Amino acid sequence: MSLGLLTAAFALSSSAAFAAPGEIAVIVKTTNSNYWQNVKKGATASAADAKGYSLTFQGPASESAIADQVSMVENAVTRKVAGIVLAASDPDALVPALKKAWEAKIPVVLIDSLVADSGKRYYQSFLSTDNEAAGEQSAKALISQVGKTGKIAVMSYVAGAGSETGRVGGFKRYIEKNSQLQIVGTYYSQSQMATALNQTTDVLASNPDLKGIFGANEPTAVGMGRAIAQAGKAGKVIAVGFDGNEDLKNFVKDGTLYATAVQGSYSMGALGVKTLVSLIEGKKVAPFVNTGVVIVTKANVDLPEAKNVLY
Repeated sequence: MSLGLLTAAFALSSSAAFAAPGEIAVIVKTTNSNYWQNVKKGATASAADAKGYSLTFQGPASESAIADQVSMVENAVTRKVAGIVLAASDPDALVPALKKAWEAKIPVVLIDSLVADSGKRYYQSFLSTDNEAAGEQSAKALISQVGKTGKIAVMSYVAGAGSETGRVGGFKRYIEKNSQLQIVGTYYSQSQMATALNQTTDVLASNPDLKGIFGANEPTAVGMGRAIAQAGKAGKVIAVGFDGNEDLKNFVKDGTLYATAVQGSYSMGALGVKTLVSLIEGKKVAPFVNTGVVIVTKANVDLPEAKNVLY
Protein backbone atom coordinates (compact mmCIF):
# COMPACT_ATOMS: atom_id res chain seq x y z
CA MET A 1 0.00 0.00 0.00
CA SER A 2 1.35 3.46 -0.85
CA LEU A 3 2.14 6.03 1.82
CA GLY A 4 -0.81 8.15 0.61
CA LEU A 5 -3.22 5.25 0.93
CA LEU A 6 -1.83 4.40 4.36
CA THR A 7 -2.34 7.99 5.47
CA ALA A 8 -5.92 7.99 4.16
CA ALA A 9 -6.68 4.68 5.86
CA PHE A 10 -5.27 5.96 9.14
CA ALA A 11 -7.36 9.12 8.87
CA LEU A 12 -10.51 7.06 8.29
CA SER A 13 -9.78 4.74 11.21
CA SER A 14 -9.00 7.70 13.48
CA SER A 15 -12.25 9.48 12.60
CA ALA A 16 -14.15 6.28 13.34
CA ALA A 17 -12.30 5.71 16.60
CA PHE A 18 -12.56 9.17 18.16
CA ALA A 19 -15.47 11.56 18.45
CA ALA A 20 -15.34 15.06 17.06
CA PRO A 21 -14.81 17.77 19.71
CA GLY A 22 -18.15 18.64 21.32
CA GLU A 23 -19.93 15.64 19.80
CA ILE A 24 -23.28 14.77 21.37
CA ALA A 25 -24.39 11.21 20.70
CA VAL A 26 -28.17 10.79 20.59
CA ILE A 27 -29.03 7.09 20.75
CA VAL A 28 -32.69 6.12 20.48
CA LYS A 29 -34.66 2.86 20.47
CA THR A 30 -34.90 2.66 16.68
CA THR A 31 -34.49 4.98 13.71
CA ASN A 32 -37.36 3.25 11.89
CA SER A 33 -40.15 5.31 13.45
CA ASN A 34 -41.61 8.76 12.78
CA TYR A 35 -41.71 9.29 16.53
CA TRP A 36 -37.93 8.94 16.88
CA GLN A 37 -37.35 10.95 13.72
CA ASN A 38 -39.32 13.77 15.37
CA VAL A 39 -37.06 13.43 18.41
CA LYS A 40 -34.13 13.79 15.99
CA LYS A 41 -35.58 17.04 14.59
CA GLY A 42 -35.75 18.56 18.06
CA ALA A 43 -32.27 17.33 18.99
CA THR A 44 -30.80 18.67 15.75
CA ALA A 45 -32.37 22.09 16.30
CA SER A 46 -30.95 22.37 19.82
CA ALA A 47 -27.50 21.22 18.71
CA ALA A 48 -27.52 23.87 15.97
CA ASP A 49 -28.33 26.55 18.54
CA ALA A 50 -25.51 25.45 20.86
CA LYS A 51 -22.17 26.81 19.66
CA GLY A 52 -19.27 24.40 19.54
CA TYR A 53 -21.34 21.19 19.44
CA SER A 54 -22.15 18.62 16.78
CA LEU A 55 -24.69 15.82 16.86
CA THR A 56 -24.76 12.18 15.84
CA PHE A 57 -28.05 10.28 15.82
CA GLN A 58 -28.44 6.52 15.74
CA GLY A 59 -30.57 3.61 16.88
CA PRO A 60 -31.07 -0.07 16.07
CA ALA A 61 -33.22 -1.39 13.24
CA SER A 62 -35.90 -2.33 15.79
CA GLU A 63 -36.71 -1.61 19.43
CA SER A 64 -36.17 -5.25 20.32
CA ALA A 65 -32.54 -5.17 19.09
CA ILE A 66 -31.32 -4.35 22.59
CA ALA A 67 -27.80 -5.75 22.18
CA ASP A 68 -27.27 -3.43 19.20
CA GLN A 69 -28.23 -0.42 21.30
CA VAL A 70 -25.87 -1.49 24.09
CA SER A 71 -23.05 -1.65 21.52
CA MET A 72 -23.89 1.86 20.29
CA VAL A 73 -23.60 3.29 23.81
CA GLU A 74 -20.37 1.42 24.47
CA ASN A 75 -18.96 2.69 21.17
CA ALA A 76 -19.87 6.28 22.06
CA VAL A 77 -18.00 5.89 25.36
CA THR A 78 -14.98 4.38 23.60
CA ARG A 79 -14.97 7.27 21.12
CA LYS A 80 -15.03 9.72 24.04
CA VAL A 81 -18.05 11.78 23.02
CA ALA A 82 -18.84 14.93 24.98
CA GLY A 83 -22.16 13.54 26.20
CA ILE A 84 -24.93 11.03 25.50
CA VAL A 85 -28.69 11.44 25.16
CA LEU A 86 -30.22 7.97 25.46
CA ALA A 87 -33.68 6.43 25.11
CA ALA A 88 -33.04 3.04 26.71
CA SER A 89 -34.76 0.06 25.09
CA ASP A 90 -34.31 -2.13 28.17
CA PRO A 91 -34.14 -1.00 31.83
CA ASP A 92 -31.47 -3.52 32.86
CA ALA A 93 -29.37 -4.22 29.78
CA LEU A 94 -28.18 -0.62 29.37
CA VAL A 95 -26.96 -0.17 32.95
CA PRO A 96 -23.43 -1.63 32.46
CA ALA A 97 -22.89 0.61 29.42
CA LEU A 98 -24.08 3.66 31.39
CA LYS A 99 -21.65 2.72 34.15
CA LYS A 100 -18.84 2.86 31.59
CA ALA A 101 -19.97 6.36 30.59
CA TRP A 102 -20.02 7.43 34.22
CA GLU A 103 -16.53 6.01 34.81
CA ALA A 104 -15.33 7.89 31.72
CA LYS A 105 -16.92 11.10 33.11
CA ILE A 106 -19.27 11.36 30.12
CA PRO A 107 -22.59 12.97 31.16
CA VAL A 108 -25.78 11.13 30.24
CA VAL A 109 -29.34 12.40 29.86
CA LEU A 110 -32.09 9.82 29.56
CA ILE A 111 -35.20 10.51 27.51
CA ASP A 112 -38.47 8.58 27.14
CA SER A 113 -37.59 5.54 29.30
CA LEU A 114 -35.87 5.03 32.63
CA VAL A 115 -33.26 2.41 33.43
CA ALA A 116 -33.35 0.20 36.53
CA ASP A 117 -32.65 1.64 39.97
CA SER A 118 -29.17 0.10 39.86
CA GLY A 119 -28.30 2.64 37.14
CA LYS A 120 -29.58 5.76 38.93
CA ARG A 121 -26.13 7.16 39.71
CA TYR A 122 -24.96 6.84 36.11
CA TYR A 123 -27.21 9.49 34.53
CA GLN A 124 -27.86 13.07 35.55
CA SER A 125 -31.34 13.93 34.24
CA PHE A 126 -34.43 12.19 32.85
CA LEU A 127 -36.87 13.79 30.41
CA SER A 128 -40.05 11.97 29.56
CA THR A 129 -43.75 11.80 29.41
CA ASP A 130 -45.09 10.81 32.81
CA ASN A 131 -46.06 7.48 31.29
CA GLU A 132 -48.22 6.35 34.18
CA ALA A 133 -50.25 9.56 34.01
CA ALA A 134 -50.43 9.23 30.20
CA GLY A 135 -51.75 5.68 30.57
CA GLU A 136 -54.37 6.92 33.01
CA GLN A 137 -55.44 9.68 30.60
CA SER A 138 -55.77 7.11 27.82
CA ALA A 139 -57.91 4.86 30.02
CA LYS A 140 -60.09 7.80 31.03
CA ALA A 141 -60.64 8.67 27.35
CA LEU A 142 -61.62 5.08 26.57
CA ILE A 143 -64.03 4.83 29.52
CA SER A 144 -65.68 8.09 28.47
CA GLN A 145 -66.82 6.35 25.27
CA VAL A 146 -67.30 2.66 26.15
CA GLY A 147 -68.67 3.01 29.67
CA LYS A 148 -67.63 0.90 32.64
CA THR A 149 -68.63 -2.63 31.64
CA GLY A 150 -67.73 -4.98 28.82
CA LYS A 151 -64.54 -6.24 27.18
CA ILE A 152 -61.48 -4.30 26.08
CA ALA A 153 -58.03 -5.31 24.82
CA VAL A 154 -54.55 -3.83 25.27
CA MET A 155 -52.15 -3.86 22.33
CA SER A 156 -48.72 -3.18 23.82
CA TYR A 157 -45.20 -3.18 22.40
CA VAL A 158 -42.03 -4.41 24.21
CA ALA A 159 -42.73 -6.07 27.56
CA GLY A 160 -40.67 -4.58 30.37
CA ALA A 161 -39.48 -1.44 28.54
CA GLY A 162 -39.48 1.48 30.96
CA SER A 163 -42.11 3.48 29.08
CA GLU A 164 -44.27 0.39 28.53
CA THR A 165 -44.28 -0.55 32.21
CA GLY A 166 -45.48 2.88 33.27
CA ARG A 167 -47.86 3.52 30.38
CA VAL A 168 -49.64 0.18 30.18
CA GLY A 169 -49.46 -0.22 33.95
CA GLY A 170 -51.10 3.17 34.44
CA PHE A 171 -53.78 2.31 31.90
CA LYS A 172 -54.62 -1.03 33.51
CA ARG A 173 -54.64 0.32 37.07
CA TYR A 174 -57.03 3.13 36.11
CA ILE A 175 -59.35 0.65 34.36
CA GLU A 176 -59.33 -1.67 37.39
CA LYS A 177 -59.99 1.13 39.89
CA ASN A 178 -62.61 3.03 37.93
CA SER A 179 -64.61 0.43 36.01
CA GLN A 180 -65.68 -3.18 35.75
CA LEU A 181 -64.21 -3.49 32.25
CA GLN A 182 -62.61 -6.85 31.51
CA ILE A 183 -59.22 -6.77 29.80
CA VAL A 184 -59.26 -9.86 27.55
CA GLY A 185 -55.54 -9.82 26.91
CA THR A 186 -52.33 -7.84 26.60
CA TYR A 187 -50.52 -8.43 23.32
CA TYR A 188 -46.93 -7.43 22.52
CA SER A 189 -46.11 -6.33 18.97
CA GLN A 190 -42.37 -5.76 19.57
CA SER A 191 -43.14 -2.35 18.05
CA GLN A 192 -43.79 -3.97 14.66
CA MET A 193 -46.77 -2.51 12.82
CA ALA A 194 -47.48 -5.70 10.85
CA THR A 195 -47.43 -7.77 14.04
CA ALA A 196 -49.86 -5.38 15.72
CA LEU A 197 -52.14 -5.53 12.68
CA ASN A 198 -52.24 -9.34 12.79
CA GLN A 199 -52.71 -9.45 16.56
CA THR A 200 -55.54 -6.92 16.43
CA THR A 201 -57.22 -8.79 13.60
CA ASP A 202 -57.15 -11.95 15.72
CA VAL A 203 -58.46 -10.15 18.83
CA LEU A 204 -61.37 -8.63 16.90
CA ALA A 205 -62.26 -11.98 15.33
CA SER A 206 -62.13 -13.91 18.61
CA ASN A 207 -64.00 -11.22 20.60
CA PRO A 208 -66.96 -10.04 18.48
CA ASP A 209 -68.36 -8.26 21.55
CA LEU A 210 -65.18 -6.24 22.16
CA LYS A 211 -66.09 -2.66 23.10
CA GLY A 212 -62.72 -0.94 23.22
CA ILE A 213 -59.01 -1.27 22.48
CA PHE A 214 -55.83 0.60 23.40
CA GLY A 215 -52.70 0.73 21.18
CA ALA A 216 -49.81 1.78 23.39
CA ASN A 217 -47.21 3.19 20.96
CA GLU A 218 -46.91 4.48 17.40
CA PRO A 219 -46.32 1.33 15.29
CA THR A 220 -48.69 -0.69 17.48
CA ALA A 221 -51.45 1.91 17.24
CA VAL A 222 -51.03 2.22 13.46
CA GLY A 223 -51.29 -1.56 13.05
CA MET A 224 -54.29 -1.59 15.37
CA GLY A 225 -56.01 1.17 13.38
CA ARG A 226 -55.43 -0.57 10.06
CA ALA A 227 -56.85 -3.83 11.44
CA ILE A 228 -59.95 -2.03 12.75
CA ALA A 229 -60.50 -0.37 9.37
CA GLN A 230 -60.00 -3.64 7.46
CA ALA A 231 -62.45 -5.44 9.74
CA GLY A 232 -65.09 -2.75 9.19
CA LYS A 233 -65.10 -1.98 12.92
CA ALA A 234 -64.26 1.74 12.76
CA GLY A 235 -66.50 3.53 15.23
CA LYS A 236 -67.95 0.23 16.44
CA VAL A 237 -64.93 -0.72 18.54
CA ILE A 238 -63.73 2.39 20.37
CA ALA A 239 -59.98 2.73 19.89
CA VAL A 240 -57.43 4.92 21.67
CA GLY A 241 -53.92 5.11 20.25
CA PHE A 242 -50.64 6.57 21.41
CA ASP A 243 -48.31 9.00 19.57
CA GLY A 244 -49.16 11.25 16.67
CA ASN A 245 -47.84 10.56 13.19
CA GLU A 246 -49.78 11.27 9.97
CA ASP A 247 -51.49 7.85 10.01
CA LEU A 248 -52.76 8.27 13.55
CA LYS A 249 -53.88 11.85 12.92
CA ASN A 250 -55.88 10.64 9.91
CA PHE A 251 -57.36 7.75 11.91
CA VAL A 252 -58.67 10.29 14.41
CA LYS A 253 -60.07 12.46 11.64
CA ASP A 254 -61.91 9.60 9.92
CA GLY A 255 -63.18 8.04 13.16
CA THR A 256 -61.08 4.86 13.12
CA LEU A 257 -59.63 6.05 16.43
CA TYR A 258 -61.60 8.01 18.98
CA ALA A 259 -58.39 9.54 20.31
CA THR A 260 -54.63 9.29 20.41
CA ALA A 261 -52.39 10.40 23.26
CA VAL A 262 -49.50 12.37 21.76
CA GLN A 263 -46.19 12.92 23.47
CA GLY A 264 -44.00 15.97 23.01
CA SER A 265 -41.38 14.03 21.02
CA TYR A 266 -39.81 17.11 19.40
CA SER A 267 -39.50 18.74 22.82
CA MET A 268 -37.99 15.56 24.22
CA GLY A 269 -35.17 15.73 21.68
CA ALA A 270 -34.71 19.49 21.92
CA LEU A 271 -34.76 19.65 25.71
CA GLY A 272 -32.66 16.48 26.00
CA VAL A 273 -29.80 18.07 24.05
CA LYS A 274 -30.26 21.43 25.79
CA THR A 275 -30.07 19.71 29.19
CA LEU A 276 -26.97 17.78 28.17
CA VAL A 277 -25.21 20.94 26.97
CA SER A 278 -25.94 22.52 30.36
CA LEU A 279 -24.39 19.51 32.09
CA ILE A 280 -21.30 19.60 29.89
CA GLU A 281 -20.91 23.28 30.74
CA GLY A 282 -21.19 22.60 34.47
CA LYS A 283 -24.66 24.06 35.01
CA LYS A 284 -27.29 22.65 37.35
CA VAL A 285 -30.16 20.74 35.74
CA ALA A 286 -33.48 19.32 36.96
CA PRO A 287 -33.37 15.59 37.74
CA PHE A 288 -36.73 15.10 35.97
CA VAL A 289 -38.65 17.04 33.31
CA ASN A 290 -42.18 15.95 32.37
CA THR A 291 -42.67 16.55 28.65
CA GLY A 292 -46.41 15.75 28.83
CA VAL A 293 -49.13 14.42 26.49
CA VAL A 294 -52.13 15.85 24.64
CA ILE A 295 -55.24 13.72 24.10
CA VAL A 296 -56.06 14.41 20.44
CA THR A 297 -59.64 13.84 19.27
CA LYS A 298 -61.76 15.13 16.37
CA ALA A 299 -62.66 18.07 18.59
CA ASN A 300 -59.11 19.44 18.80
CA VAL A 301 -57.12 17.74 16.00
CA ASP A 302 -56.98 20.98 13.97
CA LEU A 303 -56.34 23.28 16.93
CA PRO A 304 -52.88 24.59 17.94
CA GLU A 305 -52.70 22.38 21.06
CA ALA A 306 -52.75 19.29 18.82
CA LYS A 307 -50.83 20.71 15.86
CA ASN A 308 -47.92 21.53 18.17
CA VAL A 309 -47.40 17.85 19.04
CA LEU A 310 -48.54 15.95 15.91
CA TYR A 311 -45.78 15.10 13.46
